[in-house]
Amino acid sequence: MAQDAPGFATVEDRTFIAKFDGSEQKYVIMTPHGFAPDQSVSLLIALHGHGSDRWQFVRQPRGECRGARDVAADNKMLLISPDYRAKTSWMGPAAEADVLQIIQTLKQRFEVEHVILCGGSMGGTGALTFTALHPDMINAVVSLNGTANLVEYERFQDAIAKSFGGSKKQVPDEYRKRSAEFFQNRFTMPFAATTGGKDNIVPPASVLRLIGSAREHNPNVLSLHRTDGEHSTSYEEYEESSGVCNRRLRWRRITLCESYPTSSRIGSVRMVSFRTSVCSRPFVLP
Repeated sequence: MAQDAPGFATVEDRTFIAKFDGSEQKYVIMTPHGFAPDQSVSLLIALHGHGSDRWQFVRQPRGECRGARDVAADNKMLLISPDYRAKTSWMGPAAEADVLQIIQTLKQRFEVEHVILCGGSMGGTGALTFTALHPDMINAVVSLNGTANLVEYERFQDAIAKSFGGSKKQVPDEYRKRSAEFFQNRFTMPFAATTGGKDNIVPPASVLRLIGSAREHNPNVLSLHRTDGEHSTSYEEYEESSGVCNRRLRWRRITLCESYPTSSRIGSVRMVSFRTSVCSRPFVLP
């Protein structure tokens, strides 16, 4: 399979027994060329979208998937793509436990320097949820077209209810617990998000609110918002959002984007025009 991923030396499909319920679960690990098991390495964990599985970020040619592979390969990172209870997990308790177990297992096997968590759509939602639940486990997070509020989100309710163990009326605390917007103070790490103003599948409002709240205490937040964008993230946007988080963990000072004459305000976040996107003001690090 490595021949289909030229930036990687190996592509392995791994099976493990979940501590959560004893079931057999899977994830893919992609190792870059020149990697030695005894060297320090960062993990880029990529969470697939609704209806997909662990192979989405490994094989699909869509922009964010190619972007994840290239960012991992270029930075000599391990790319980890879990099933996390595919195909409709929505980061419920079982999926959360599986991702936590995978991270713990990899930390036992490798000298892990940083853990960067990303995902698209359902995976973007899951990345925010997991980070809110386990901020001590995540060094940077990238959400691509996700939602930060499952209390107000109305799509895919049958799948979410199955994952969460009930509907909003039946287990309201579970929906709130997994809504990152209510836990903005836990987003102290580099945090990037892509959103589209015309996204009707996963509307951007809750993520934009989370970004605004997080920026009150965290200067290391990047928002790439396309006012005319729909439910997608381009290759370039993925490279920008994920790449800058990785570099932020390595550099003492980084500027993400220049100030442009045209500016606007979305929620409580000052935004500046960035080509066809809207980009937050730059990181300024001590």
